[in-house]
Amino acid sequence: MGISTLCFILVLFHLVVANSLQSYNTPTCHDDEIYALLQFKQSFVIRKSASEDTGAYPKISSWKSNSSCCSWDGVECDEKTGHVIGLDLSSSCLYGSFSSNNTLFSLVHLQRLNLADNHFNFSQIPTSIRNFPRLRYLNLSYSVFSGHVPSEVSQLSELSSLDLSRNGMLSNEELLRSLAQNLTGLETLDLSSINISSTIPDTLANLSLLTSLTLNDCGLFGKLPGRIFKLQNLKVLSVRDNSALTGIFSNEELLRSLAQNLTALETLDLSSINISSTVPDTLTYLSLLTSLTLDGCGLSGKLPGRIFKLQNLKVLSVSYNPALTGYFPDDYSVSSPELMSLKLSATNFSINLPSLIERFHSLKELDLSSCNISEGPVPFSLGNLRDLIYLDLSYNKFNGQIPTSTLGNLTQLTYLSLSNNYFHGSVPQSLFNLINLQNLYLGYNNLSGVVEFQMLLNLQKLTILDLSYNKLELLTESRFINNATSVLPKFEYLRLGGCNIREFPDFLRSQESLYLLDLSGNKLQGQVPKWMWNTSTQTLSYINISHNLLSGFEKSPAVIPWVGVAYLDLSFNMFRELLLPSTSIRYYNIANNKLTGQVSPKICTLTYLGYLDLSNNKLIGELPQCGRNFSVNLEYLKLGNNSFHGNLPQSYFNGSNLRMMDISHNNFHGQLPRSLANCSSLESLVLSHNNFSDTFPDWLGALPELKILTMDHNVFYGVIVKPDKKNLQFPVLRILDLSYNDFSGQFPFEYIFSGNGTTSITHDLEYYRIYSYSIGYYSITIISKGVERYYPRVREDLILIDISSNNFEGQIPDFIGKLQGIWSLNLSNNILTGHIPSSLSNLSRLESLDLSHNKLSGEIPQQLAQLDFLTKFNVSHNNLTGPVPRGIHFTTFDSTSYLGNKGLCGDFLPKKCGNSEGTQLPPSTSEDNDSGSGIELDWKFVVAGLVSGLLVGVVLADFVITKWNVWFIEIVAVLIMFSKRKPRN
Repeated sequence: MGISTLCFILVLFHLVVANSLQSYNTPTCHDDEIYALLQFKQSFVIRKSASEDTGAYPKISSWKSNSSCCSWDGVECDEKTGHVIGLDLSSSCLYGSFSSNNTLFSLVHLQRLNLADNHFNFSQIPTSIRNFPRLRYLNLSYSVFSGHVPSEVSQLSELSSLDLSRNGMLSNEELLRSLAQNLTGLETLDLSSINISSTIPDTLANLSLLTSLTLNDCGLFGKLPGRIFKLQNLKVLSVRDNSALTGIFSNEELLRSLAQNLTALETLDLSSINISSTVPDTLTYLSLLTSLTLDGCGLSGKLPGRIFKLQNLKVLSVSYNPALTGYFPDDYSVSSPELMSLKLSATNFSINLPSLIERFHSLKELDLSSCNISEGPVPFSLGNLRDLIYLDLSYNKFNGQIPTSTLGNLTQLTYLSLSNNYFHGSVPQSLFNLINLQNLYLGYNNLSGVVEFQMLLNLQKLTILDLSYNKLELLTESRFINNATSVLPKFEYLRLGGCNIREFPDFLRSQESLYLLDLSGNKLQGQVPKWMWNTSTQTLSYINISHNLLSGFEKSPAVIPWVGVAYLDLSFNMFRELLLPSTSIRYYNIANNKLTGQVSPKICTLTYLGYLDLSNNKLIGELPQCGRNFSVNLEYLKLGNNSFHGNLPQSYFNGSNLRMMDISHNNFHGQLPRSLANCSSLESLVLSHNNFSDTFPDWLGALPELKILTMDHNVFYGVIVKPDKKNLQFPVLRILDLSYNDFSGQFPFEYIFSGNGTTSITHDLEYYRIYSYSIGYYSITIISKGVERYYPRVREDLILIDISSNNFEGQIPDFIGKLQGIWSLNLSNNILTGHIPSSLSNLSRLESLDLSHNKLSGEIPQQLAQLDFLTKFNVSHNNLTGPVPRGIHFTTFDSTSYLGNKGLCGDFLPKKCGNSEGTQLPPSTSEDNDSGSGIELDWKFVVAGLVSGLLVGVVLADFVITKWNVWFIEIVAVLIMFSKRKPRN
């Protein structure tokens, strides 16, 4: 045998042995498992949008039948047996439904399964999950599962890690109890955003091996049980966003137990838990803490300074605790942790920004928004925080120019918010060199000058841009943008309101990922271009082009094509056609346009609609009769100031979410729909200026939230009788207007106002808000202080009663003195008799009192002089006698407040008290029992007309006109008469 042959044999032998060793080290996949995985692959489609992670990719694309499954991406096999024991398909862009007969469940040897960040199309978690008895790790988070979490999950007794979080449509009230009973080997548990809706069971302490417990936003309620502090291995405890969960700081023993027993804690997050307490020093015993988050907990008092000396602390966030104060200790540098994230938003911390910057030089995140930082420029030293990636200084009082060099040093920034301050000057060029910026908020300042859109071409990572409501002029068209080689940022949120834009920006043509677009308050005119229909059709959810001069849509489709739009505001334009948005719409505002014609019955298909405003247009006809599916989700309905007629539809069913309805200034007639009694959330019902003909709706008294009820200027009639049922008592009613109807009999004050709505004095500076959409306030037009006023916002402590211009009779009851919170009371133009009750002096907040045009007799109670806030008082055209009360306010009321009461006297009246021959008040021009116009002239305005000219006199007189249009006619007549008597030059 030759040497060459021998060498060949040795090489061949080496290759065979090496191949054998390699085959031995790489397990061979079983055929049945290859088949199962390939079938699993076929059961889903690849869709990029199915995964949120920016690094997502379809792992199953590499799976081929001609290779061992143990080498496939995401597949792990047992080295000895070759069975598939691990499957990691997280962020794999999988889309489709998951059934219980999926071949995946034949992989009975699985020990680890990760399907997180996919889209399983609201499937239920299959009960076949029980086929994995060896499973130790299960992660189904962020995967769009829904329905009831099956009990089979709690039968996986070998589990040490379970994550079902961020599947917002999953639920199971018994889930925590069953897991605590069966899965005693759990080390990590995350059920965030699952609707558990239960208390935290004491048996949770059975999970003695737990190192991480995360139960965020689970609808938990009750107290956090003390036994949870026996979980001494816990390193992570997060129960944030369970607003009904209380107790952890309401008992000092609980907090002491937390600090003494959970000594291994590294992360503690109790945000949005109702703590309502100070933060005791004992919390600083948790020496291993790296992250402490207590946002929105109702904390008060001083934050212990020792917290800033916790050596391992990296993250501190106590935002949204407005009563929380604190400062940074002077000896901080003696022992200082390397804080990387500090968030003090909406607290009352004492902040010296230059000192803070010096002490926390390693910060990556800094949020000082809404901290009431006093006026002044941004310190130049801010540029020393070169590691910052997140900076929020919004909602403060910073002024001056945005510092160019300071922000130019922060090259790592991805998030920058300077909005809602007092910055002025131009937008510095250095901002457009921060190439890592993803979010830029500059809205609501006093910035001016020109911003050319081409400046943004450097910011290729920018997805959120807010330049709204400054004094900027945004130039969106240029040769750079239209250049074929220009690559524009892919925006998701674009707020350009009030930027003096004159036409729709052409760069929007290429935007495919917009979620929010705000072009409101610009100078757009003409028609919306047809190419806009192709802009981000699959992603746009929020569109606001209100407050422009737009007249229509170029080639408008039958239905707006943005399939996912939820918010659409077209108000304050000149649109003439009522376009229907897609069925996904939740907020639709097209008020204050020039719409004509009738509302199409197709509007009933908008079953998710929660807010609809068609007010201040020229719409006619009857409202469509929509069914339950339309009305059940509707919360806010505004149809005022149109020409609708007919009966109001009977379309409100049990479970209705209606909170506010305004159908004023139309021609509706007939009876009120009794189905409104099903609207248990109703807070405001405005029926003014229609032709309703019905008795008083006492059945509305059962509505527990009804605070505003205005029925004026209709044809309601009859006696208001106290019903037999005790639950019909209007428990929180605060504003009632029944004026200009045909009610009669005695008005039952004690029946309607026996609740807490008017009898208690509150100093609430809050306004009735449209909370669900965070876009506005309740508005109302009512007569206050004798003048019809429009309130664009209504304070929650505003209490008014107006029953004027009816046929109410009888005496004013002493009970009225118990309505201590009332601001305005108008009982005028009725047939009331008897004395003015002295109990009115108890109404310490009363600003306006009108008792004119009744048959009241006796004296004006002297105690009314105690009403310090009274600025409008009218008792004219009654049968009152005696002296007018002596008081500062009563000397300021005009004598017309007392006309038609021959027996009244006073130092500032023509008839002086004690002088029987003094000049008497002019007699009434109408009979005492006349509930008509009650026309009298204010001669001061007549004189003003003579002195300043006829026009000024008429304007001033018109200013005090309240309800009686005939006043204006008579005043004009008198002024003309006087003008004719003026001497000629």
